[in-house]
Amino acid sequence: MSGSMTLSAGDVSVRFNPLVGAISAVHMAGQSILHQAHWVGTALADCADAPVDAHLSGDFFCAPFGGSGLSDIPPHGWPANTPWSITHTSETPQAAQLSAKLQRDVFGARLTKTVQLISGHSAVYQTHHISGGQGHLTFAHHPMVHVAQGCHIGFSRKLCAITPDNPLEPQHRLAYPARSTDLARFPSKDGGNVDLHHYPFQDADEVTAQKAQGHEDFVTLVEAPEAAIGWTAVTRRAEKDIVIFLKDPKVAPVTMLWHSNGGRAYAPWNGQHKSVLGVEDGCCAGASTLADAAKDNAIARENIATHIHLAPTKTTVMRHAILRVARPEHWQSVADIVPSGDSLRLISGDGAQLDVAFDCGFFPHSSSR
Repeated sequence: MSGSMTLSAGDVSVRFNPLVGAISAVHMAGQSILHQAHWVGTALADCADAPVDAHLSGDFFCAPFGGSGLSDIPPHGWPANTPWSITHTSETPQAAQLSAKLQRDVFGARLTKTVQLISGHSAVYQTHHISGGQGHLTFAHHPMVHVAQGCHIGFSRKLCAITPDNPLEPQHRLAYPARSTDLARFPSKDGGNVDLHHYPFQDADEVTAQKAQGHEDFVTLVEAPEAAIGWTAVTRRAEKDIVIFLKDPKVAPVTMLWHSNGGRAYAPWNGQHKSVLGVEDGCCAGASTLADAAKDNAIARENIATHIHLAPTKTTVMRHAILRVARPEHWQSVADIVPSGDSLRLISGDGAQLDVAFDCGFFPHSSSR
């Protein structure tokens, strides 16, 4: 990709694509961590409706998130579809940093991005500043992983899971609309229940996993109010690793899961975009438009913010981190993550523990329990 640059520290490297402001690839200990759509860099990308889809890879920042409902704004907003200018880069043996700014404003607001790597940390630290502007805005990160042979998905405590009024595509497995406080028993299209901790979906009424080919699903998880740090841990079987996404739940009170499993038959998807999981942390009303996010909606009824108010003297700071850990033998899942100073303690489903280097001060509200 023309104009892309690579930032490295220790055994972690990221590739930044300034055309759409995306971290298009992350490598840790020689392993590729994030997903890239099969059409990226091919002629098929010309069939995409917007630059964000033509370049669909890695992680990118959305503002507004999803479809704005405004004809002049592309899906996931200008930050995911227009160029960013790199304003600073630095690399030392201890750390690396990249700073960039969006070349246009969003409702008058200025957006900047900082990517940080620390030698010895299998982590990518990202910070976005949204400064000034007028009106209201939704936003979210949009990282994606591929799960070749399935995964377990662990979460910080959630109040509930909610699907939108309508599915993304005609082919889907979950019920729409639906709500459940038990993530292991979410209503399915066929009248049963599925376990959101597993992908492909696992029928909650059976012990066998469903192949669940040919579906697109989207569900919003609402963070519990007492959370000091929000986390999602994807324990991948074939890849033998754990990919972790961290957020400040005070700023990003929802985590949205996008299950893309061959449910889009049209180009450039062509039914071949399979086994992809998006873990999208942000402040929005799920898949609702920007206007609907500022009104009464199912997510707001859970007593959380679904948008921010822009103001000339106001700055919103969104912090997000991606980690990768080699999966210890016999680990099947992550049950809890506890921040403690210069490390995170991962606790498996059977109580085993693993400490991982991490700068917990990156999240100002995090604290050890």
